[in-house]
Amino acid sequence: MAGEALHKVKFVTLGCKLNFSESATIGQQLQERGIATVVKGDEKPDICVVNTCSVTSLADRKCRQNIRSLIRNYPESLIVVTGCYAQLQGKSIAEIEGVDIVLGNEQKGEVVDYIERWLNDRQKSIAVTPHKDIRRFSPSCECGDRTRYFLKVQDGCDYYCSYCTIPLARGRSRSGTIASLVEQAQDVARRGGKEIVITGVNIGDFGKNTGEHFLDLLKALDRVEGIERYRISSIEPDLLSDEVIDWCASSRAFMPHFHIPLQSGSDEVLRLMRRHYTRDLFASKVERIHSVIPHCFIGVDVMVGTRGETPECFDDSLQFIASLGVQHLHVFPYSERPGTQALRIPYIVPKEIRDERVARMMELSERQQREFIERQLGIERPVLFEQPPAGSKVMHGFTDNYIRVTVPYREELVNTVSPVVLDSSIVSTTHNS
Repeated sequence: MAGEALHKVKFVTLGCKLNFSESATIGQQLQERGIATVVKGDEKPDICVVNTCSVTSLADRKCRQNIRSLIRNYPESLIVVTGCYAQLQGKSIAEIEGVDIVLGNEQKGEVVDYIERWLNDRQKSIAVTPHKDIRRFSPSCECGDRTRYFLKVQDGCDYYCSYCTIPLARGRSRSGTIASLVEQAQDVARRGGKEIVITGVNIGDFGKNTGEHFLDLLKALDRVEGIERYRISSIEPDLLSDEVIDWCASSRAFMPHFHIPLQSGSDEVLRLMRRHYTRDLFASKVERIHSVIPHCFIGVDVMVGTRGETPECFDDSLQFIASLGVQHLHVFPYSERPGTQALRIPYIVPKEIRDERVARMMELSERQQREFIERQLGIERPVLFEQPPAGSKVMHGFTDNYIRVTVPYREELVNTVSPVVLDSSIVSTTHNS
């Protein structure tokens, strides 16, 4: 630490694990430069950083609500807004009375510099690079107040799906180098970290700008001594090669756990979404995982109610997903996003029908997850236990295949991988990451 921190900083992080990793990194940088430490409990912040999401209209609304709430509750604090919503709506955010700094995703790696300048001159700053000009890869690898570390390996997306604004918010695909990412993993090991979650916007595209390959990254990370576990946060089905699946099945430290976006089990809807695969390709990936890693936990993203999803398409999708034998569905309703090509599709699903479809998909998810967990009862599995909140009498952890376990708090278990025989008293049949 460069000196005694004079300020307290509060983070509000919305959206994905990538945002969490980036916020934790900004917090660490503020502390290392002696500018601020993260607030604890009811401490009043001098600086508030909102790391925003814009994946849905609901996410946009939450961003605005959080920004206004911070301004209302801490009127004397410096208010910094960055992330995807800031990238897409920087001008309107800057017009909110009380916002001091607005930074797009190209500037996210410079948040600490902007804060330091503001503390010296109190001048409002707005910096948002157009998405076509976003080129910088800002490294990030932190755990915040958790036990697992989140390692950002890639940013941006070159897939212009018809419903999505992420390429406009994050820019083109770009990555760190294998050498730099291995160095970050080695630093995690030196700090006592046991598990790293590999994150990014579209991590299967890793290396497009460096000439390297995702599988080579996985092999290099697997050789880092001291890291006992890796997880792949999310990977597109057409970029999840059989070679990656087979290698993960036999690797030293990669866990039996995949998260694969499907979005729809209807080929007609996938075509309207401009996805880069068919449902048969998706099914082949799930079948491959089941054949080489039978106890693997597979999570799947599913969007319902998108434009063009007729009742027949939804029923087709539901039946297909039920046939896959996956363990968890992350279900969310379609949200109209300004500037997306989906707005040209004429068939609109009413909100009440979208909500109905979400409920039906969630019912399927809960049933499949419960059946998977019940098959695991009585089996001994390794669990990495997390640091619980202060004063908690219980602690949580995840098995290698991502089953959440709850046991009475024991200090010596924190950040250790311990064998646990699964039974219904410590395992919930509903998933919670």
